[in-house]
Amino acid sequence: MREANQTQVTEFLLLGLSDDPHTQKLLFILFLGVYLVTVLANLLLMCLVQIDSRLHTPMYFFLCNLSLADLCFSTNIVPQALVHLHSQKKVISFTRCAAQLLLFLIFGCTQCAFLAVMAYDRYVAICNPLHYPSIMTWRVCVQLAAGSWTSGILVSVVDTTFTLSLPYRGSNSIAHFFCEAPALLILASTDTRTSEMVIFLMGVVILLIPVSLILVSYRHIIVTVVRMKSAVGRLKAFSTYGSHLMVVILFYGSAIVTYMTPKSCKEQEKLVSVFYAMVTPMLNPLIYSLRNKDVKGALRKVATRNFSCRLEIFHCQ
Repeated sequence: MREANQTQVTEFLLLGLSDDPHTQKLLFILFLGVYLVTVLANLLLMCLVQIDSRLHTPMYFFLCNLSLADLCFSTNIVPQALVHLHSQKKVISFTRCAAQLLLFLIFGCTQCAFLAVMAYDRYVAICNPLHYPSIMTWRVCVQLAAGSWTSGILVSVVDTTFTLSLPYRGSNSIAHFFCEAPALLILASTDTRTSEMVIFLMGVVILLIPVSLILVSYRHIIVTVVRMKSAVGRLKAFSTYGSHLMVVILFYGSAIVTYMTPKSCKEQEKLVSVFYAMVTPMLNPLIYSLRNKDVKGALRKVATRNFSCRLEIFHCQ
């Protein structure tokens, strides 16, 4: 009877990572630095791919899509987290919380799909190089990209619907620094087993299946690399794809821990969320592309061109 008389929650209080003022200042500096690197690195990559025709390949087409998802993913979370680190009242309306949850899932799930697509692209390029142009045509690339965005949106709509359709009439304090499904379900005023089961099944679709495809692809890549005659080539390939696997394990591992394992310590879940919400969007452009010689060459080309233009302007003056 008491639960029936309670009103629906209209806003949530985000408790954040810490309530210690000194820790909050340190987190503000850290998060701001990570966000700036994320924005600059992803924007730089997208600009370079647009400018340099040598980067108009399937791999960089997928990387541009991943960078866009990374940029939107991080922008959906970090600016608000920075504001709340400097605010006494860390409140978010129910509508804004719902929007943040939906966008977080869309861009996060799309990242999962694109990481799998990129692994398949590298598998074809390394293990079947002669047929790569005929397999990875631009039509196929566009279809894979559209499928990645579509799957991300569909899974996100399902997860968000089953999370927000529940009644929230009790506590409005979210033990997190942004609106995330597992943290919200704890506050629901009814049984959440159906919603948790649906979210788990969606996790199988967008987490376990892609990561399985990635691991199979990289297994074939590693076998092909081991058969290389050049020791230098093997070392370079292991260095490149080893870093790729590190990012994949970091992203998928932290997401699987949050969405597909029994509920653990709230503080542990918040720390794990930092990795896939903030760290991986920063690492993706650095690991996948800015270490690549083609991207470095494009960056030097742009820098040289800008320097030459400024030199010409100086002489004209």
